[in-house]
Amino acid sequence: MNKSAEKGLVPELRFPEFNNDAKWKQKNLGKLSTIVRGGSPRPIDNFMTLDKLGLNWLKIGDVDKSAKYISMTKERVTIDALSKTREVHPGDLIMSNSMSFGRPYIMQIKACIHDGWIAVTEIKDYIDLNYLYYFILSEKPQFYFLNAAAGGGIKNLNAEIIKSLSVVYPVSKNEQQKIGDCLSSLDELVNAHNQKLDALKAHKKGLMQQLFPAESETVPKLRFPEFRGDGDWCFDDLGSKAKKVGSGITPRGGDKNYKSAGVPFVRSQNIGWGSLLLDNIAYIEEEVHQSFSGTEIKESDVLLNITGASIGRTAIADQRVTGGNVNQHVCIIRTKLKELHPVYLSQFILSPNGQLQIDSFQAGGNREGLNFAQIRSFSIPIPPNVEEQKKIADGLSSIDELITAQSQKIDALKTHKQGLMQQLFPVVNEVSV
Repeated sequence: MNKSAEKGLVPELRFPEFNNDAKWKQKNLGKLSTIVRGGSPRPIDNFMTLDKLGLNWLKIGDVDKSAKYISMTKERVTIDALSKTREVHPGDLIMSNSMSFGRPYIMQIKACIHDGWIAVTEIKDYIDLNYLYYFILSEKPQFYFLNAAAGGGIKNLNAEIIKSLSVVYPVSKNEQQKIGDCLSSLDELVNAHNQKLDALKAHKKGLMQQLFPAESETVPKLRFPEFRGDGDWCFDDLGSKAKKVGSGITPRGGDKNYKSAGVPFVRSQNIGWGSLLLDNIAYIEEEVHQSFSGTEIKESDVLLNITGASIGRTAIADQRVTGGNVNQHVCIIRTKLKELHPVYLSQFILSPNGQLQIDSFQAGGNREGLNFAQIRSFSIPIPPNVEEQKKIADGLSSIDELITAQSQKIDALKTHKQGLMQQLFPVVNEVSV
């Protein structure tokens, strides 16, 4: 691909075989296709069926937000529903008018859609479906949807907004297909790396179940050879192995106290599944920090989220946050190092057995919050030799490093794709054509 020096409706980056082709065109999406809204039979329960001869009924919950294609539905409706809904077909695009805001999906099946969906149908023959999909996903159309959408807290699209989207496209359908194929190949690469990431996570989860004994057992299913003669494990309450179990507080005034530099202030969003997430770390002034001396982070503290949707996530404090503070949603667990290795503890909490204990404290399974008494009562499997704890911690941490590296590869590919899309599509002028 060569950079194009032409001005006007041409992209910054173009495949060389198309450099001498005609300039690109621009039309509103409503002139390139038919835009229609779905419909909802009511009451919907009267139209649901288990009959395989029924019609596919597509709900928002059936769709993976990161997917490109829709190939199945979980429910069906009767033929009678057709008078009150709309049927879409393979090759149609659909978009939700609120959820997965502005994101298109390509239909691979015939399905009925309710009024939360808007369909892009009867796409002109000279427009490549794959090209159109990626164009709508690109930066300028997404920015247009965000700004044109109606509503306050919850933005909503409607058919008229989607019809008015300015679409730029090369006259050559071969060029459209080339762009679509290029971006599709990147998506396939991302998907392959995602599968590898999922496999690593599944491997770690399975390994955890073997490296930690079940509550009724005295040895794990899998043990490092050098420790097989060391005898049985025991289960102890976390409180007996900890020097500190406690959380912090949020400064009076909340976000107004946060600075761009100063003393690190760790919040629940900074605690991942075994790693610190510090891209959006907040800072507080030294004076505020001094008033929170009881919640100062020390290196190798176990930081545990104790409230909200992220309850149970844990990470080890390192030099980046040592000397900082935590808020009330994060618990500091400081272990007796000669009895309980902090990384071992963190890995156990993240294991299926550790998460099961956290779930057991939540009324109705809502994972609402943990108190300090509950945390101290965690039943921790303890091998007779702290060196065995370290060996397990090192083994699981090495898999974490692979998971982190794999996640970074995926992020880099996504960033590359976004940059490529900005260059492959020309700037869209907001005009009606």
